[in-house]
Amino acid sequence: MNKDQVYAGIDVSKSSLDIAVHQNRKRWSFSNDVKGIAQAVANFVSLKPALVVLEATGGLEMPLGAALGVAGIPTAVANPRQVRDFARATGRLAKTDALDAEVIAHFAAAIHPDPRPLPEPMAQELAAIITRRRQLQQMLTAEQNRLHTAGKRVAVQIQGHIAWLEEELASVDKDLGQMVKESPVWRAKDDLLQTVPGVGPATSTSLLAGLPELGSLDRKEIAALVGVAPLNRDSGTLRGKRTIKGGRASVRTALYMPTLVATRYNPVIQAFYQRLLSLGKPKKVALTACMHKLLLILNAMLRDNASWRQLIPKTIGPCS
Repeated sequence: MNKDQVYAGIDVSKSSLDIAVHQNRKRWSFSNDVKGIAQAVANFVSLKPALVVLEATGGLEMPLGAALGVAGIPTAVANPRQVRDFARATGRLAKTDALDAEVIAHFAAAIHPDPRPLPEPMAQELAAIITRRRQLQQMLTAEQNRLHTAGKRVAVQIQGHIAWLEEELASVDKDLGQMVKESPVWRAKDDLLQTVPGVGPATSTSLLAGLPELGSLDRKEIAALVGVAPLNRDSGTLRGKRTIKGGRASVRTALYMPTLVATRYNPVIQAFYQRLLSLGKPKKVALTACMHKLLLILNAMLRDNASWRQLIPKTIGPCS
């Protein structure tokens, strides 16, 4: 263990967060609510620990773990049985919240469990709402197209259905906004994503639902996961060509329109797009490359917990 590295443990209960630092025996206790979580995260941002470990406590650890993840703090959730076995092996049998935090901190320093992003228990629900929104939009477009060729009686029925679909779509949008507001981690991520010119609420919520790994993977991994990483196709007449395929089509769909907008109004994406066109790249290829670049920017923003203006001065390499 590197003596300069800091390892911390947190005992999470319904009402409190008891924190211990293994190296210097610092102790803190905060309330397990929005204010207390913010205070705990602020302390860890200053402390810059190598690892923070929490026990899995039936979901009570989720808001804090998610907030630590958004802040870029390496965080692992340990199986309580592993921690108890470690406590017995080291002779730490007494049990209070403060002592439990010390044991977890010692466990973090000795065992070094791998930090992993916490799963979002609401992600499936949000993904279902996003899917329903897309279905409603498709039905609305289909009915609007039918309206142009429908007879008078059928047109009245279609107009009634269009009105109902518009109401349902508005209701779904309201649900999406409410879910983002209710989740501290989604709210923080949503705020960051929407600082990017061209990224609005619909794109942000689609990414939160369809790509929870955003910010936790490296450049190649996130591009491959979404399906915007150029793949070699060196066979026959296709030698030297590059294509994209596979991955999450719903995320690519969510990225398409903001990328198109960004080629006009986002200075970084616009410059990149124009440079590709000047090199003779077809517009479709250039737009796909811009989608790739935008994805990498969004991934870096959540990884570094940085807004658009904070990140852009840094080097974001070209997509090739």
